[in-house]
Amino acid sequence: MPEENQSDQEEAAAEVTPDAATNQSDKPVQSEKPAPVEAAAGSAPAEEEKKDKAKTAEEIFLELEGAEGVEQPKILKAKTSKNVHTGIVHVAASFNNTIVTVSDLNGNVIGWSSSGKMGFRGSRKSTAYASQLVSQDACRQAMSHGLKEAEVRVKGPGAGRESAVRAVQGLGIEVLKIKDVTPVPHNGCRPKKARRV
Repeated sequence: MPEENQSDQEEAAAEVTPDAATNQSDKPVQSEKPAPVEAAAGSAPAEEEKKDKAKTAEEIFLELEGAEGVEQPKILKAKTSKNVHTGIVHVAASFNNTIVTVSDLNGNVIGWSSSGKMGFRGSRKSTAYASQLVSQDACRQAMSHGLKEAEVRVKGPGAGRESAVRAVQGLGIEVLKIKDVTPVPHNGCRPKKARRV
């Protein structure tokens, strides 16, 4: 009995398929239209999956940052990375401005910044806060080249001497030594006449 039922079903299927084949040959336009719609429907979920993957990666990154609680410095990898691990941070703090230059041990500059470059104008250029932002900016540029430890050389009498050094340490660069290289005359040139205030 079960064998007879199977043969009956096979005959019924054989009868249906030739009809379907004749219907398709009569109307080829109908068979072609659903195929592109299916392809478009298939590509749309693929695009949504890509967007979901990107969103999840960003969400994970934000969760990691939020979990630490402390804002991590943004370190962008330089296009032509020089792979410098040890360098020198030169801080020139005058009464009117603060300039920070980061170089390798040979003196080749790998990052620099100044108060004017950071957007400070006038009397605000010589503040300790301006010098803190300046040294952070210069060191981030250097960290993109791989800087991990540095010697700090401070020059000049400006207000930003200490805050610049603290900003370098705050970014995670290991400070090997701090050196004052302010030029001191051994009674060389005649000084300017005294200001009358």
